[in-house]
Amino acid sequence: MAAVGFKAAGSGLWKGNGAGLQLAAAVFCQSCSSAASSGPGESGRAGWGQHRAQHQSAGQFPPPAAPGRARRAAEPSPAAAGPLSSQPSPAEGADTKSYLWARYHEMKKLVYDLLPPGVCNLLNPAAIYANNEISLRDVEIYGFDYDYTLAQYSNLLHSMIFNTARDILIEQNKYPEGLKKYDYLPGFAIRGLHYDVQKSLLMKIDAFHYVQLGTAYRGLKPVPDEEVIELYGGTQHIPLYQMSDFYGKGPSIKQFMDIFSLPEMTLLSSVIDYFINHGIEFDQVHLYKDISDAIKDVHVKGMMYKWIEKDMEKYILHGDETYAVLNRLVNLNKKLFLITNSPFSFVDKGMKHMVGKNWRDLFDMVIVQADKPTFFTDRRKPFRKLDDKGSLQWDKINKLEKGKIYKQGNLFDFLRLTGWRGSKVLYFGDHLYSDLADLMLRHGWRTGAIVPELEPEIRIINTEQYMHSLTWQQALTGLLERMQMYQDAESKQVLLEWMQERQEIRSLTKNLFNPQFGSIFRTFHNPTYFSRRLIRFSDIYMASISCLLNYDVNFTFFPRRTPLQHEAPLWMDQLCTGCMKTPFLEEMVHIR
Repeated sequence: MAAVGFKAAGSGLWKGNGAGLQLAAAVFCQSCSSAASSGPGESGRAGWGQHRAQHQSAGQFPPPAAPGRARRAAEPSPAAAGPLSSQPSPAEGADTKSYLWARYHEMKKLVYDLLPPGVCNLLNPAAIYANNEISLRDVEIYGFDYDYTLAQYSNLLHSMIFNTARDILIEQNKYPEGLKKYDYLPGFAIRGLHYDVQKSLLMKIDAFHYVQLGTAYRGLKPVPDEEVIELYGGTQHIPLYQMSDFYGKGPSIKQFMDIFSLPEMTLLSSVIDYFINHGIEFDQVHLYKDISDAIKDVHVKGMMYKWIEKDMEKYILHGDETYAVLNRLVNLNKKLFLITNSPFSFVDKGMKHMVGKNWRDLFDMVIVQADKPTFFTDRRKPFRKLDDKGSLQWDKINKLEKGKIYKQGNLFDFLRLTGWRGSKVLYFGDHLYSDLADLMLRHGWRTGAIVPELEPEIRIINTEQYMHSLTWQQALTGLLERMQMYQDAESKQVLLEWMQERQEIRSLTKNLFNPQFGSIFRTFHNPTYFSRRLIRFSDIYMASISCLLNYDVNFTFFPRRTPLQHEAPLWMDQLCTGCMKTPFLEEMVHIR
């Protein structure tokens, strides 16, 4: 997963393998201060090669192994383990505690002194990011979802959904009147969280199915880490394969992947908070179903559609950008289609607002109330044609005609009638399951995920506070890994202090994104479960479809080669501590 678009504004670009490695070397190697000024060109690469050769001659970097022959290096003593420390080692007369703190302060100074001024503000929020190589030259047909893909909505809509669903609970389900005191909290939840129905826990889970400690909430209050671990049998691991289906819909654990689910999570937490604070017993399953049904009513009964139709200027954002994208693609002779779960009258009014009264002329096909994701997996529902007023027609559909509106149907008939198969089709949507998963896994279409959260998160990543905190956290982690060989009482106390500092930094960087749950893309160090699905189900992802305007129609997106753990001789924390050789290699050599 890597960026393919960058902000070029005089400073060097962060390009992963070239300049990025030079930056790492400059930051984390004491004799590299001159390398920080090297650019990403040939002189910079040559400088890094010369620098590495110097360290190889000093025994600090292992030289390449001879072809066809395994090489085994002797493990250096801790004092000689890296190029950074000029302090005496314990073996040379200094006590271990002083030695550890000397390494700590030395590296902290390097991290803060050698980060170049242009290191921040490198990622472009308007870029498109690639998980898989894809050339737009090969794409002939562009497909789109409607809500949160072609139409971006104001956050004011979430407050309306929350308030209306809350009032449904009070008026129809006879929930306590005291719930009216609760308003929507825009910064409470993030997309991609899991909810354990039986335990009333809203939590963030990583790609390996572990709960990120500190991100489990019952109501509006965090649940202590010890209690979370006890609830799951002494572990942070959640057996999702037993508790949830492929689409994250339960029965025991529900994953909230839809942007519209933000008010639902907040309402769940608010109602539980009220019941706990007032000592009211409740059935977890009934509560979850009541709230889920209330939220569903807001959509199914058309309340949300009426609010948007009544004041499109208030609720629909960036309509001019949507028009620019569609018009550009049509002018480049690309075919366009729309598949949405929303009803025709709603889509028609929204598209007229954004694109104009002749919006249908841009599309070769428009399918409404498609019932995704069932549309992609179930062959049973046939297409039905709608007239210009949205009334259903009864005639059999033997072909899909340009300018006509169709309802329901299924992808198998769509493929049969259009012949639009494989990698010449690129479909965009915001919901990783309902929009993209089956298209990627079952049908071989190329997919683009719309992730509005990407823009604010990148702006946070670009801040000096985040960059310095993350870099020092990585350096401190490497230092902990390397120095854990010291096990005397004083050294253990030093390592414990470092661990506590590391945890404080991790909490700080998490809170920059969201105080309760952090980033939607990452736990403290692992990708989130949301990120795992994003990588699996999308070839490319971006903050909005307007990002397409920044690229030529024949552009090829190349994902950067992200190092696997065994492929990474230049991780920042390894450079930081000089641990280019595996600790205890001699002792481990017999393990094969």
